[in-house]
Amino acid sequence: MGDKNNAVSWFEIPVKDMQRAITFYNQVFGYELEHHVFGDEEMAWFPFKEDGTGASGSLVKNEEFYKPSVNGILVYFSSPSGDLATELAKVESAGGRVLQAKKLITEEIGYMGLFLDTEGNRLAIHSR
Repeated sequence: MGDKNNAVSWFEIPVKDMQRAITFYNQVFGYELEHHVFGDEEMAWFPFKEDGTGASGSLVKNEEFYKPSVNGILVYFSSPSGDLATELAKVESAGGRVLQAKKLITEEIGYMGLFLDTEGNRLAIHSR
């Protein structure tokens, strides 16, 4: 394949309460999400670096098409601090719940942890 891009270019995380969700992700990851309203749909965009690696995405509130879930696709966030234990330590004080503490996947791949956000979504964090 000649394509130099990763398989995923964008993700969307369903939310019930946009302000609560923005507060949660800001507290856990230290992000400044960019809030937008498009008619009946609200979005809060995660930071995006044009020359960065990985994908960016958005929180989305649209009750007809987006429903938080613990059973669907699993999105892995890259740890901004470099050690996912740092972000996992902030999950509960931000209103979420840690589902799996930091765990080694393999030495080559690194570590992962699972959490539940304030909206009821199961998500993961990865660090080397």
